[in-house]
Amino acid sequence: MRPLTAPDAENVILALQDEIRRSDESRYDHRLHGLLLVAQGMTAPEVSRMLGDSPRMVQYWVHRFEEEGLSGLAEGNRPGRPRRLTEVQMRSVEATLRKRPEDVGLTGTLWDGKTLSAYLERQFDVDLGVRQCQRLFRQLGFRLRKPRPLLSHGDPTLQAAHKKNSRH
Repeated sequence: MRPLTAPDAENVILALQDEIRRSDESRYDHRLHGLLLVAQGMTAPEVSRMLGDSPRMVQYWVHRFEEEGLSGLAEGNRPGRPRRLTEVQMRSVEATLRKRPEDVGLTGTLWDGKTLSAYLERQFDVDLGVRQCQRLFRQLGFRLRKPRPLLSHGDPTLQAAHKKNSRH
């Protein structure tokens, strides 16, 4: 049987990893699969290469399982900075991104990090950097689109006058 290949495998892998990280249950299942592979004789580096995690992370899973059992693999409190936008504000931003920036009183025809940053500052008094706004697009399931520049066409008479072989 021939091996299956996915077109654009790198992006498929990233999308699948994002999907795994999306919910507590899928992260728990991911850890269970890693632990199962270790229990079947694979090493932490082998499992980490297969699942896309660091070897140290796989070792943490094994250690927590040995210490606490299955409850050690459950999702715990995730420390970190609190979100700057509430869930209500996030839903509002998502709805706003479906409109054009001009519809909400901003300049430009497409949303980008700078435009979204200006909108958040004006609407919610939240100061997010351009890069964080770009992450926010991805978090909400949007892709950044860059406008294609329109190339100007040269004046044929001026071009002819400039050519080496043209007669002045």
